[in-house]
Amino acid sequence: MLGHHYTRTFLETAVASVNAGCNLELSYGLRNNVFMHIPQALAMGNITLQMLRDRVRPLFYTRMRLGEFDPPDMNPYSSLDLSKVQSPEHRNLSLEAAVKSFVLLKNVRGTLPLRAQDLSGQRLAVVGPFADNPRVLFGDYAPVPEPQYIYTPRRGLEILGANVSFTAGCREPRCQWYSRAELVRVVGAADVVLICLGTGVDVETEAKDRSDLSLPGHQLELLQDAVQ
Repeated sequence: MLGHHYTRTFLETAVASVNAGCNLELSYGLRNNVFMHIPQALAMGNITLQMLRDRVRPLFYTRMRLGEFDPPDMNPYSSLDLSKVQSPEHRNLSLEAAVKSFVLLKNVRGTLPLRAQDLSGQRLAVVGPFADNPRVLFGDYAPVPEPQYIYTPRRGLEILGANVSFTAGCREPRCQWYSRAELVRVVGAADVVLICLGTGVDVETEAKDRSDLSLPGHQLELLQDAVQ
């Protein structure tokens, strides 16, 4: 509300939000957040105690239904550890979900999917700033995964047993520095080339919008060089 100039202060924002029915503020890590001004708004008579109770009731009802106030031995999830979460059954389910959620825009000559038996004896090049950088593979509001369970395109393809060569071409998604000679060397010696490009949270995220859909920095040049 402040950013859109609907209100001028946190106090005005708190009053307007509570009166409008908002009962939850996303303010993790902020000491001076909007809803900390609710006591002042209540003392000034801008909101009523009954209104606050009405706003809080559904929040605590939901937390009670989730079992947040139950003893730990009543919570079936408290006995789970990483061995359960990362069990082969659950990892296979995650893999199945990932495979079924791919959006394939164009598959000329049935190039995909790549199969291990088809790559035998093939030289495979994996290039681009997203080819082997675990940090850039997760979007905004993503969890922080255990590094040992992150599979970059390079790591995943090496498991297939193919002869994999790699170069990033760019150190990071902004791709302000680009090594064309290294890219041409790696791509020129390959039978199959996978180019991993994109943006990532370094380039776009909440409150960091872009004015166009172009690939950042030299990424388009990297793509054109690889194709040529």
